[in-house]
Amino acid sequence: MYKSILVPLDGSTLAENILIEVEELALLLKARLNLVCVSKAHALPGVDPSDAQVRVVNTAKEYLENIKAPLTAKNIEVEIHTPYGNPAEKVLGVSKLHDIELIAMSTHGRSGIGRWLLGSVAEKIVRHSEVPVLLLRSGKLNEG
Repeated sequence: MYKSILVPLDGSTLAENILIEVEELALLLKARLNLVCVSKAHALPGVDPSDAQVRVVNTAKEYLENIKAPLTAKNIEVEIHTPYGNPAEKVLGVSKLHDIELIAMSTHGRSGIGRWLLGSVAEKIVRHSEVPVLLLRSGKLNEG
């Protein structure tokens, strides 16, 4: 079935909610997890943008290494990827480059104006991915 699963993470608890599910999938399917954290630096005037880029990529690597450690301790094969740029484009690029068979990610589940104002990386990935995308809706649902 799925032997290579891509998991986009952004440092948020919401994004990390998918980890429990993909851990189970990886163990069940003996799949490799590919963790990806896309970096984007906002350079200040007079500051070398390459320095900011290096800092955010290094921070992303450290973050993913911390996520990777408990997974590898459970004998799950894990690779990390820290591209720089547009999140949706870079996630899709990593997917193609590394022969990913499934993308699994959390989403906030907003619709309408909330999604329009914030943009939706998940929506862009779903629309343009060449492989199946598993979305986990996170957060509390509105009652009523």
